[in-house]
Amino acid sequence: MTNPISVYSMPGTCFFDLAPAAGGEPYRIFLSIPAEKPPTKGWPLLVMTDGNATFPFSVASLVTQAPYPTGTNVGWGVIAAIGYPSDEPYDPLRRSWDLGPPPVKSYPPFVEGGPPVVIGGTGKLLDFIENELIPRIAEMVILDPMRRSLFGHSFGGLFTLYALFERPGLFANWIAASPTIYWENSEILKNEAQRQDAPGNAPFLHLSAGEYEGDELAPFQYRNEDATARLEKRKTERTVLLAREMAERLNGTADGLRTEFELYAGETHMSVLAAAVNRAVGIAFAVQSLTDM
Repeated sequence: MTNPISVYSMPGTCFFDLAPAAGGEPYRIFLSIPAEKPPTKGWPLLVMTDGNATFPFSVASLVTQAPYPTGTNVGWGVIAAIGYPSDEPYDPLRRSWDLGPPPVKSYPPFVEGGPPVVIGGTGKLLDFIENELIPRIAEMVILDPMRRSLFGHSFGGLFTLYALFERPGLFANWIAASPTIYWENSEILKNEAQRQDAPGNAPFLHLSAGEYEGDELAPFQYRNEDATARLEKRKTERTVLLAREMAERLNGTADGLRTEFELYAGETHMSVLAAAVNRAVGIAFAVQSLTDM
């Protein structure tokens, strides 16, 4: 007797490909919609970048917490993760364009003979989210327009900051994990200085980084051959310092921003993803407002 083997899929999830109306390659939209009856005002929505990598973490976090709201403070909600038609967790070329803020710049290929790496498409991705993705999901399920959240990690965190500074009314919560604030001589600080006023409720910005994204490497990283080079790179990136400084600088500013910085103990730039996604789920789908606690 043989044991049958089946492909595993996460219950309650689906995906579809959606190309921008203006043209271009399609995005793969990973979607999780609760089976429960929606609340009167509609479901809260969490939009995520790098969807191929972030969606599994987010769904696992949601389905293990939402059934126990009095113990977790997490309720049900809709997750829409923007990814690419690929089985790989990341599409380095496309995410560079989508998540790298303007101005448009070109860099050498990731691999010899490959296409150049181009950044500067964040405005187009924001247009897609606002004018096509959210309306498409709203056709499928009732959404609460006052409870929308955006999450991004690394370059996605930089995209989240750019989106906040350019369109602060699009989401209520902005969760930027390990944002690459240093990128292009911290060009994002110009966007911060020229940011738009936030209409309505004061937006909430959650900034975070892993413990080993600062001056210290993880213990195992010191034993690797690239330890010296990695430490030198940290002096340029300054992920912990720059994220913490931004949170302190923007909290309670005249435009109504509220901010928080969180350091995840024992995490590196990549291992921090699971913890950061879990926190994003906790913020996006909080049953009781976190600011009232």
